[in-house]
Amino acid sequence: MNWFYIKGILILSGINLLAVLGLSLLTGFTGLFSFGHAGFMAIGAYTTAVMTIHFHLPFMVALGVGGLAAALASLIIGKLTLNLKGDYFCIATLGLGEAIRLILDNVQYFGGARGWPGIPLHTSLLNVFIIDVVGIVFLAFLIRSRHGRNMIAIREEELASQIIGIDVFKYKMKSLMISALYAGVAGGLYGHYLGFLQPKMFQIIKSTELTIIVIFGGLGSISGSALGAVILTALPEALRSFDKWRLVVYGAAVIFIMISRPQGLMGGYEITPTNIKCFLFRFVKKDKKHQGMGGR
Repeated sequence: MNWFYIKGILILSGINLLAVLGLSLLTGFTGLFSFGHAGFMAIGAYTTAVMTIHFHLPFMVALGVGGLAAALASLIIGKLTLNLKGDYFCIATLGLGEAIRLILDNVQYFGGARGWPGIPLHTSLLNVFIIDVVGIVFLAFLIRSRHGRNMIAIREEELASQIIGIDVFKYKMKSLMISALYAGVAGGLYGHYLGFLQPKMFQIIKSTELTIIVIFGGLGSISGSALGAVILTALPEALRSFDKWRLVVYGAAVIFIMISRPQGLMGGYEITPTNIKCFLFRFVKKDKKHQGMGGR
């Protein structure tokens, strides 16, 4: 296993991580399940490619435009769907994600169903790492802010949040737009890593994969989303020796972990310096206690 192969897995893990961070805000912290995030990734991917190829914008600027295009699309979609409750919102996002893919299938300007080759390879491990760090830091500050606490309150009890004066619709809209922006930037990175775009790359299976990662890592945990993205992106590659059975083994492994730990890997906890210090203190204290008992 050479460095080029490992680097590719790390880049794909970082791209998935960015999309999962956005979905974690929407699903884990605001309580809205979405199966349409592959559509936002597609909007970001195609918009970024248009900006770099046809308008010759710098890659980072083009990524920002792609993210904003996805956020703008989510604003329009949110106006139509955010008043729906529970499963109805989930089904609506699923339909809208598939609608975006089918529209791209029929737009020949982007190559239609045949795909769009020749996209410049601007995505690197360094810029993925930098964008991921910025995304994690921004999300951590957002969750700790008043706006983040309001989103968490909506997740816990929407009616009570409305009664105490929280504008539920406005905060759901903010959460959806930020989430779509993350997905749009991830899509832009994805297209400029592969050098090729095709609508079928953004099918419902991609949205399902992102949702599984969020649940696997732990709802309401940024650290869990990061760990889940790395593990579930690398796991199919680690199982490549199983050949045709590797996805079966992958699915069985995910099911086993979810049964044995239904709250996810982190279960709502975060990896922070304070939490690490507390864990080490408890571990050392327990070890000293055992040594004391052994001495007796």
